[in-house]
Amino acid sequence: MALNDYVTLGHSGLRVSPFCLGAMTFGEDWGWGSSVAESETIMARFLDRGGNFIDTANVYTKGHSEAIIGDYIGRDRARRDRVVIATKFFGNLYNGDPNGGGASRKAIAASCEQSLRRLRTDYIDLYWMHSWDKFTPIEETLRALDDLVQAGKVRYVGFSDTPAWKVAQAQTIARFRGWTPLIALQVEYSLIERTVEGELMPAAIELGLGVTPWSPLRGGVLSGKYTRANARTIKADRGERVTQFLDERTFGIIDELLQIANTHHTTAAAVALAWVQGRPGVSSTIIGARRVDQLEQNLAALDVMLSAEEAATLDRLSQPTLNFPANFLKAAGMFMHAGATVNGEKSIVWPLSPKSDAERY
Repeated sequence: MALNDYVTLGHSGLRVSPFCLGAMTFGEDWGWGSSVAESETIMARFLDRGGNFIDTANVYTKGHSEAIIGDYIGRDRARRDRVVIATKFFGNLYNGDPNGGGASRKAIAASCEQSLRRLRTDYIDLYWMHSWDKFTPIEETLRALDDLVQAGKVRYVGFSDTPAWKVAQAQTIARFRGWTPLIALQVEYSLIERTVEGELMPAAIELGLGVTPWSPLRGGVLSGKYTRANARTIKADRGERVTQFLDERTFGIIDELLQIANTHHTTAAAVALAWVQGRPGVSSTIIGARRVDQLEQNLAALDVMLSAEEAATLDRLSQPTLNFPANFLKAAGMFMHAGATVNGEKSIVWPLSPKSDAERY
């Protein structure tokens, strides 16, 4: 796979690279991250390799991330039109202003205008709701987004970090009303975080949403930097955000990643990223980098083709505990009617009684 092996995002004609460049690290305003110069070098290398998808948010590094992207891409019209820029609303940059964030019509309209100015562009390719706002009717949010699309300020819309039932409700309402539908869903997804497979991933596939996983390395936990041997001595840059996951399950996954990486002459990070990108429903995986060499290490995953056995082993070691009714429905397979198939898969027929087929009808 190459970075310019573009895929369509969800049920849309928008073509994006299989890896998306996450820009949360652009700017040093949070006390860590990439300098402006390094951020521009990272973007240049990503674009040179064929990448065309960049993801940010209004609150990343207090708005500086958007400004860095705007100064590098927005000032060049030809470059701007080639790149798919995704940003998010919801976060509040204004302390004390109750309408400074959220998903109300007022907040969305203001956030969009501010992002457009920072990005130095007159349109946003993909506008994400960063998180669900339980205080705002979803109809209000959807209509406000549709208005932005109709005004030409936004091309496509998507949701991030929102419950599956709310995503399904929103998509149904949008289609019923004739408003702009969602085309994508952004969720945390990695070998460590797989609980999204219970509801969110199936919902995305059913609703025509392309999935763009964030934190596919779980904040660097799966980078190969942390092993059983150095667990007690190495210091994690992100503190508890990393150390809380360094348990027996994680080390079992890391051990296997390192073994597979050795077979493929690559890194544990590349194997972990290849696993995520190969999951059903995933369109474009969001990768982050604070340095160019980190970007190159992540892009090495494009050259990794996991065997069925390798993928199965990683699946087994990282098997998640899913909420009801996922496990219940899986266990219901024991009640399947022998020989009954739908689309090549066995269908569930509940045995209302122990009678034979002949007696049942």
